[in-house]
Amino acid sequence: MKEFFSACEKDTMSVAESICKNIKKGTVIAFSGGMGMGKTAFVRGALKAFGNSSFVSSPTFSLVHDYGGEPHIYHFDMYRVTDLDDLYSTGFFDYLDGESVLFIEWSENIEEALPENTVRIKIDRGNEPDSRKITVSGGGF
Repeated sequence: MKEFFSACEKDTMSVAESICKNIKKGTVIAFSGGMGMGKTAFVRGALKAFGNSSFVSSPTFSLVHDYGGEPHIYHFDMYRVTDLDDLYSTGFFDYLDGESVLFIEWSENIEEALPENTVRIKIDRGNEPDSRKITVSGGGF
């Protein structure tokens, strides 16, 4: 387990970029943390690490954004998924092909469906309004 501290959104993106430089195809990254904690900002930094310049926004209403690239990157928001039946209807399991990198916001809603080697990133509010504590575990961290 590793801990990082961020003073602002730009720092969160930098932390993500440094963490994701060593992420390989087939990695599932599961986020937990409340609304506005910086999960989507983390994904912005991660895409930069992969050399992917796609515009990143929260996939709350679409459930998944496809950013393409090499490796192929998908960004999920499971906020509205309440059970495995909902998850099956999204086609989520088809994305676990070992060739893509998946970023999953609100992963606690699909905990039982996550692969064993999932990288878990928890983002909590720090001592200042814009600061964050980022805890990374699993998948070799």
